[in-house]
Amino acid sequence: MVYETEDHVSPNCFPGINSSCIKEKRSSYEYNIMYVFFSLLSAWTVFMNLLVIISISHFKKLHTPTNLIILSLAVTDMLVGLIVMPVDAIKLIETCWYFGDTFCEVFIIIMALLISTSICNLVFIAVDRYVAVCHPLLYPKKMTVTKTLISIFLCWFFSSTYSIGYLVGGRYFETSLRSDVCYGKCYLVISFSWKFTDLFFSFLIPCTLIITLYLRIFYVAHQQVKVINTLMKSGKCVTEGSVRRKSESKAALTLGIIVTVYLLCYIPYTLSATSTTVISPATVTFLLWTLYVNSSLNPLIYALFYRWFKITVIHILTFKILDPASSLVDIFKDY
Repeated sequence: MVYETEDHVSPNCFPGINSSCIKEKRSSYEYNIMYVFFSLLSAWTVFMNLLVIISISHFKKLHTPTNLIILSLAVTDMLVGLIVMPVDAIKLIETCWYFGDTFCEVFIIIMALLISTSICNLVFIAVDRYVAVCHPLLYPKKMTVTKTLISIFLCWFFSSTYSIGYLVGGRYFETSLRSDVCYGKCYLVISFSWKFTDLFFSFLIPCTLIITLYLRIFYVAHQQVKVINTLMKSGKCVTEGSVRRKSESKAALTLGIIVTVYLLCYIPYTLSATSTTVISPATVTFLLWTLYVNSSLNPLIYALFYRWFKITVIHILTFKILDPASSLVDIFKDY
């Protein structure tokens, strides 16, 4: 990769092109630190989410509707670490886009796809937890593995369609991938009408739905736990169904943390990206990378709150999953 250091001065991204954008100056020390940091962050994100994907895919006991949605979210997070982080890190460090217009368009589509798929998965998680906690008797019938797989497929399909439409729609509304006319940048400038449409469908509707469902979930879960604890303190028999409801409430709390952390990262970036006021590029870049970093945080939340994840990681790292019968291991035996 060609870049500018203290020893090598090149004022343009493409010296042979008159319309080339101007590069920012960086020292060799800055380059090395930034490349090492972003490389480690990307590798960590891919590795941790790959552990989640292998765990849920391999162990049959984890083939539940809730875990399948977690699997879809982990695939999204892994692709962020595998594709989006490295490419956007190079763009950030080099301050130039060296991959051409075609890949710029593909990269924007991939970014939009992964962001919209993530928020779609979080909506499914909220719906899944709502049915499990608020309507436990209907859960086995309403939330089956087959229905969940179909929902996940539709989520990826419509997110892909929307992402392509986002780029095409931007062009239709007379937008440009390089509004500053210089050659060597990659970003999409969207008209106000398309920003408003995207804000409505990608932000207001899903976020309102998620927040509303989780407010209801936490209220019902709190009431259920209070009843179960009262029964236990009074020495009365606690049924298996009550214990299961308490377990579902705990799962809702864990997934609620994941949803909350994502929204805390997603909301500021979306508001800054769709704002009509002038926001510094440095601020937008910081908020965007905060959203990327969220992809590396989710596996840590699983590790902290899901004992099954700790057990499966041990099986994976010690190569016990190579045993043909390992997929049938009851990882909840001592759970």
